[in-house]
Amino acid sequence: MPKGHSVSTKIDFGRSMLVVRPRRLGLTTRIGVRTVVVCAILLSIAGATAVFALGSGDFPIPAPRVLRALFIGDERFDRLVVWDWRLPRILMALALGAALGVSGAILQSVTRNPLGSPDIIGFSTGAYTGALLVILILGGGSFQTAAGAMIGGLGAALVIHLLAFRHNVTGFRLIIVGIGVSAMLASVNTWLIMRADLDAAMSAAAWGAGSLNGLSWPQVAPTMLILAVLALALIPAAPRLQILELGDDTARALGLDASKATGWLIALSVGFTSLATAVAGPIAFVALAAPHLARKLTRTPSIALVPAAAMGATLLITCDWIAQHAFAPTTIPVGIVTGSIGGLYLAYLLVAEARRK
Repeated sequence: MPKGHSVSTKIDFGRSMLVVRPRRLGLTTRIGVRTVVVCAILLSIAGATAVFALGSGDFPIPAPRVLRALFIGDERFDRLVVWDWRLPRILMALALGAALGVSGAILQSVTRNPLGSPDIIGFSTGAYTGALLVILILGGGSFQTAAGAMIGGLGAALVIHLLAFRHNVTGFRLIIVGIGVSAMLASVNTWLIMRADLDAAMSAAAWGAGSLNGLSWPQVAPTMLILAVLALALIPAAPRLQILELGDDTARALGLDASKATGWLIALSVGFTSLATAVAGPIAFVALAAPHLARKLTRTPSIALVPAAAMGATLLITCDWIAQHAFAPTTIPVGIVTGSIGGLYLAYLLVAEARRK
């Protein structure tokens, strides 16, 4: 622990907590011991899966040689395969999985609904619409497509926000309006693909399935930079999530402008989702499942962002390995795997919610 910090443990509402007090700042931070353990386990699983994925493929490399190639790099061929061919995809799977996990956690906290997800509400569909307009009509390249996806996601969020947040009604109304807007945008996407020429339509449809194929180092740096900016913007806004989960009236009583805070948090959620969609296409259900699974493991009373990010990274890198090797030599888009698994999880959620009522 850094100098100037004191750490102690206490029992808070039946949960073991680590209490960190930076002496210079005069602040107190409480972190659940179980949350720390779960995050450590998830990150260990993600790291082990990453090493295994780096060694898998047409040129298999044992794990010790993968680690040697990563940190020593004295074997040229191993370094070429690990660093130049496989590592960019692995890093992007971890980063985008974390981004989707955080995006879903924000929306589920804001809507106070387990079905709050950018896939269901329509943010991902809006980002896909923006990307299709650039690909099929403007003929833009990868960076223009990424910008189109970001603008499309933000545009869809703005429309949903204007339609859903009338008279300060949120939550369930947001999800219903989002489903409707998503259905309309999906129809627009289908029309755009059908009117395009065959080659462009096939390319757009393949991208729309959600895939990490073809990602290389030129995409890594911009993605990490944007992700870092979004994460920094989220840090001061994150404490407001737990207050908003108490309800808008309680939030106002505690001095929080609920409408402003909700709008800012939704904008950040859209940013994370649009970034993932811009880079890899719409990857379904990671944002829905990751916060739920993380909350079940940590047993926290509210949805926590860091465990959701760790779970999202673990889910996406695992599903990407399945997409690459489960049907070898055929490689399928990772979105097909996440969609298949996520569809089953969505059915489970719907049944569980019905039983509670």
